[in-house]
Amino acid sequence: MDDITEQADFTALGQVSGFAALIWYVLTAIALWRVFSKAGYPGILALIPIVNIFILVKVAGYSAWMTLLYLIPIVNFIFGIFVALRMGESFGKGGVFSVFLLWLLNPIGYFILGYGSAQFRGRTA
Repeated sequence: MDDITEQADFTALGQVSGFAALIWYVLTAIALWRVFSKAGYPGILALIPIVNIFILVKVAGYSAWMTLLYLIPIVNFIFGIFVALRMGESFGKGGVFSVFLLWLLNPIGYFILGYGSAQFRGRTA
């Protein structure tokens, strides 16, 4: 980066992506608030960055200790799919809904679960 305009472009790109990430987090937290409330947990826990993952894993039916799997590269990718599938199952949704809307586009899926007609049924055997 020799030119000052290249540096300015790079800085502007970082600010835009940081703002987009903040919007994504806020939307996810709002949606999770309602999902946690339906599952019987305090909704305010959705606002705390690491705690919301612990509660999400518990709502999916796993032990909170399983959240540590998110720290292992490649395993976190696969475990995220398992959490999404179990989360969808807990609310009576199918695998396609879980993979596409709870894993890939999670704020949309959590808004559908939280503000839609889906009821938390817990983990079915």
